[in-house]
Amino acid sequence: MRDKCRTSSSTTLPDPRWVPGRPAEARRTVERVVAERCRARALPCPPEAVEDALLVTSELTTNALLHGGGITGFDVDVDSGGVRVSVSDRSDELPVARQALDEPGRTRPGGRGWPIVCRLARDVRVAELPCGGKCITAVVPLF
Repeated sequence: MRDKCRTSSSTTLPDPRWVPGRPAEARRTVERVVAERCRARALPCPPEAVEDALLVTSELTTNALLHGGGITGFDVDVDSGGVRVSVSDRSDELPVARQALDEPGRTRPGGRGWPIVCRLARDVRVAELPCGGKCITAVVPLF
């Protein structure tokens, strides 16, 4: 059963079984959790770092929807290491960066999300889930 494969959710998420249906929902959740956790822990929360975390969230959730068969788990947390965003999907395929140009040298659409995630995150991990699919966790530094 897929529900057993979801990542655990932070207490500030709407419901432990909640997953965003769209990247915008995930971004709003990250924005709210980051603001709450930074305020509660008296951590600095530079706007540029929050924007990076929101972009990483958008790319991970969009990729799960477009290439991973949908979002099956979502988690966000903030600690002294930064903003940790985890997105699970149904696909066992590992993310790859596609070439920006095709054979004749024309620019291809898409394929830029994964390099953006890898550039903005301090740590990116891809883990296989026991009942299929994968979970990608990216840590975006706050400082």
